[in-house]
Amino acid sequence: MRLTSTLLSTTLVAAAAITSAAAPDALPTRLLTLHERRQQSSGGMMTVVDLTKTYQTMDGFGFSTAFQRANLITDMSDKSKQRALLDLLFNTTTGAGFSIIRTGIGSSPDSSSDHMNTFAPKNPGGPKATPQYQWDGKDSGQLFVAQEAVKYGVRTFYADAWSAPGYMKTNGQETNGGAICGVPGTAAACSSSGDWRQAYANYLVAYTQFYAAAGVDITHLGFLNEPEFSASYASMSSSGAQAADFIKILYATLQSQNLTTHLGIVCCDSEGWANQVAMTAAIRSAGAEGMLKAVSSHTYTGGASGTMATKVPVWLSEQCDLNGGWTTAWYSSGGAGEGYTWANNIYNAVVGNAVSGYIYWEGVQWPNPNTNEKLIKVDNSTDSYEVSRRLWAFANWSRYVRPGAIRVGVTGTPNGVKATAFKNTDGSVAVVVISSGGSATQVNIKIAGGVAGTTTPKEASAYVSDNTRNCDKTTASVSADGMITGSVAARSITTFVVPADDAMGTAPARE
Repeated sequence: MRLTSTLLSTTLVAAAAITSAAAPDALPTRLLTLHERRQQSSGGMMTVVDLTKTYQTMDGFGFSTAFQRANLITDMSDKSKQRALLDLLFNTTTGAGFSIIRTGIGSSPDSSSDHMNTFAPKNPGGPKATPQYQWDGKDSGQLFVAQEAVKYGVRTFYADAWSAPGYMKTNGQETNGGAICGVPGTAAACSSSGDWRQAYANYLVAYTQFYAAAGVDITHLGFLNEPEFSASYASMSSSGAQAADFIKILYATLQSQNLTTHLGIVCCDSEGWANQVAMTAAIRSAGAEGMLKAVSSHTYTGGASGTMATKVPVWLSEQCDLNGGWTTAWYSSGGAGEGYTWANNIYNAVVGNAVSGYIYWEGVQWPNPNTNEKLIKVDNSTDSYEVSRRLWAFANWSRYVRPGAIRVGVTGTPNGVKATAFKNTDGSVAVVVISSGGSATQVNIKIAGGVAGTTTPKEASAYVSDNTRNCDKTTASVSADGMITGSVAARSITTFVVPADDAMGTAPARE
């Protein structure tokens, strides 16, 4: 039911934030203060962050370095600009503060065009023959970027294969689909080549070992990319049942080498959410869901709808605007490549679809094609670059919602405003607020559910991205009784941060 104005003056603090009877959060046990009653009587809506109401644990936000895009950073001759690019991507004070990198595990016998070369280019003579690995120490430019990311504090690295080397597959090539030899349904096509499943599992693990030797610990390992799509570039087909079959072999391989404490399997990077729902269901039916560290999906053939039916974290592991002409705009017309659009895309995925990891397609890419596939456009012929405001949309999330953060409850926002909040592992609280209105709106935030029932922060910071600002610091005030007040600009994203010393208490473990 909706509370009347007379009840508001004596009810609990979270009840003041309820705008409808739908799914109310747990009620903190404290009466409204005089300041809060005055705030409400003056017409201001109170936004209540409830640390006792918990949702998913966040793994982070990131981008891919696949298909030689990393070379644009690695091979940049102007080292000051190289450092500037790395800062834009990884610095948690001046850049986006990304916390995940998705690398591509190569399968091509060459490095022409944007091909990712394999470190096992030659068939050793069969699946049981000793492999002839040829690690070049560069990995299409990706290793350097990963090593630099480690220096910035990045600890989540997702290595994903678009295809196995061609000789391991039913079609004998890395392109145009084809399945890994040995999975169900491939006996006839692989009658002469044999079962390559274990060799492929060993190959994937070897990739992580090359990285580990160079100081980068791969944490997530994928063996498919868009298995429904037989692309003219590196691609490999798989059904859900075939994926489950290989997962069991890969998991056993990780176990045999005592790697499962830090390295886990991700599947299946389907090209659309509905495809991944079906893949996940098949994996679960085959008894392999518990062997996964994360379920991953793209949204090219269909966006996310509801939550994925799985017990493991869900990642949107590749998203971008593939078709729109390059834009650096924050908001112009609500276009697919604008920064404001991506601030909302992330919100919808994290809040509406309970996503734990969110990865843009490419962090950097050359000018051709001149689309929004990338966050930063880099021209390696001139060592110049241009930054889209999509990067700053990510910054308002990734800088302040760090790996391990738990999403917590939020109730009560002004019209045209939506908000979500997170308790970080260091105890700090980040409240992400997005405004869709055409003018500035005041928000009043109260944090409830700490050790003392309701926190009384002494300080808070706020950072805004809009048409003129790129995750810039803005004004936030804190009253004597802990009410955080700030103005959110038209069509903007603002992140309010309460430091750990003020965010009393520790949010419970994920439900």
